[in-house]
Order: sequence, then C-alpha cells, then structure tokens
Amino acid sequence: MPVYILGIESSCDETSAAVLNGTTVLSNFIATQTVHQHFGGVVPELASRAHQQHIIPVVHTALQRANVDKKDLSAVAFTRGPGLLGSLLVGVSFAKSFAQALQIPLVAVDHMQAHILAHFLQLPGQEKQVPTFPFICLTVSGGHTQIVRVNDYFEMKIIGQTIDDAAGETFDKAAKIMGLPYPGGPVIDKLANQGNAEAFKFAKPKVSGYDYSFSGLKTSILYFLRDQLKNDPEFITKHKNDLAASVQKTIIDILTEKLIQASEATGIKEIAIAGGVSANSGLRNKMLEFQQTKGWNIYLPGLAFTTDNAAMIAVAGYFKYLTGDFAPLDITPYSRGGHVFG
Repeated sequence: MPVYILGIESSCDETSAAVLNGTTVLSNFIATQTVHQHFGGVVPELASRAHQQHIIPVVHTALQRANVDKKDLSAVAFTRGPGLLGSLLVGVSFAKSFAQALQIPLVAVDHMQAHILAHFLQLPGQEKQVPTFPFICLTVSGGHTQIVRVNDYFEMKIIGQTIDDAAGETFDKAAKIMGLPYPGGPVIDKLANQGNAEAFKFAKPKVSGYDYSFSGLKTSILYFLRDQLKNDPEFITKHKNDLAASVQKTIIDILTEKLIQASEATGIKEIAIAGGVSANSGLRNKMLEFQQTKGWNIYLPGLAFTTDNAAMIAVAGYFKYLTGDFAPLDITPYSRGGHVFG
C-alpha cells in the first residue's frame, strides 16, 4: 500500500507543498515571493502575509499535480523550524488543521535536517544513488553554515558551524556592496563564470576546529572596494566579473578547507552538500574535483531541492512516519535551534 506524504514548507519566503509516495517525488510546487526584492532582503511581516495568501492554492496545486486525493494521504509533514516565526506559524497552523480534518498523523520536521535528507529523494523512473551512512554533509544556506556527521536518518551531529555569519549571507552582502540585485548569490555565481578568480585576494579567517567565520571576509570586501572606489569610481563596473569570481573562490576555499579537515579526521569519504548555496556552480565543480583528487564519493542534490522546498520536508516526514514519530496538535514552531542534533 503506498504511503503518500504531504509536505509543507514555510520557514522563510518560499511557500511550498509537495506530495511523495515513499521517497519518490510526485509533485513539488513552490510559490516564490517577489515582494522582498525591492527591500534587498526578506521582510518578515510581508513574508507571513504572502504565506497566508499562497498556502491553500499551493497545497491544492501540489495535490493536483501529484494526482493524489487528499483522502489518500497518509500523513502531513511540516517545517517546525528554524525560520521566521510568523512564516512558520502559517505552515504549522495549516498542517494542524489539515491533518486534523483528515484524521491522519502530523509530522514535525526540522528544516536543517530536511536539507540533508533531500539526498534521499527519488524522481519517478530514475534511480539516484544515495549516501551511505555515515556521511558528512556540508549544509550551506543564507542563514546556516554547518558541517554535520550523519550516522542515520535522524542521528546527526554538528561538528562545525559558523560562529557569526552564514556563507549564503556573505554572498548576498558582497553582491549588495557591489550594487548587484537581490538575491545576490546566483548573480555572483553567474558573473564568476566569466571572471578571473585569482584577480583579487580577500581575508580568510583563522578559526579553530571545524567552525567558520565570515564576518571578517565581509569587512575585507567592504574596505577593499571602498578604497578602490576612492581612486576609481568605476572600479566595480570595470572589474565586476573578476570581483565576483574572487569573492566566490574565497568563500568556497573557506568552506572546503574545513570540510577536508573533517573528512581526514573522521576517515569518512562519503561527502554531501546541501542548502541553497549547494546550487552554486563553483562549489559543485570543486566537490566533483575532490571526487577525483581525494577519492571522495560526492553527493550533490538536484538543483530543485537545494533551496527551500517541501519535497525535502516530505521525505524527512516519511522517515519519521515509518517510526511512528508523530507530533501532537499543541506543538509550536521554533525560530532558532530546535535541539534535534546531537
């Protein structure tokens, strides 16, 4: 008998719903909020209002595209956190009501764990190789940068993380300093493909262990461009591609140096990346390069499953469903933490 899971994701500015049959994606629909582009970043109040407008049509579309009747659903999985509290509340409230109306289990999912478990998603008619436990996952997004040792679907331990800013935030901040549109990460990636990554050097932090720091790099970029613009107001325009390539290379070097250390210390060569920044072509190419030079088994998520999406919530919900790990109706979302990692 098929296990149909409805996943709902509303942690930030994407309203998404997905339907899975086990780990197979039947639909994964995302409504993107464009209202934030004018402000150069996500405005929490506007995000929660947009979720309220989108949630019902998004869920309806996901069910329709999956060709699954709501009465055939086995469970409803939702993002409990971390994220913007107002946005999370929309998804949590809808999931509770929907599950209660259908008299089916409710499954709470941690957003960061779901990014990692996205590697177990399968597309119809395609057999994708999945990581073997234990594996190391570099999870990189606008709000998080973590190195996680994954021993099982829900036995995960953070062995390194940023002590200040996230890598994705650094991409966006660098883009903003350069006068590029929001979100800046994809724009830098595109420009970097046409630039010289060795053109400019920026500061790399020295942090002990496997932890990261990106605040110093942001300051380094800001001061460098400030000084150059004093001498030549057209400096950014003239060197846009090289600047993007140099910034991208610096961030990727910082990320992968710690990842190499973690792999060597643990002896684990099953290596995955996840999160929004895992869509970055420079990072993906670097990982494939390590597959050759370091003998790593590399796992890259499908581009559709790198940014926030409900398919990853649904697959995490599926694995929880199999163990009977259901949530009570009085469960509340959390904006930070979650205490799900060991």
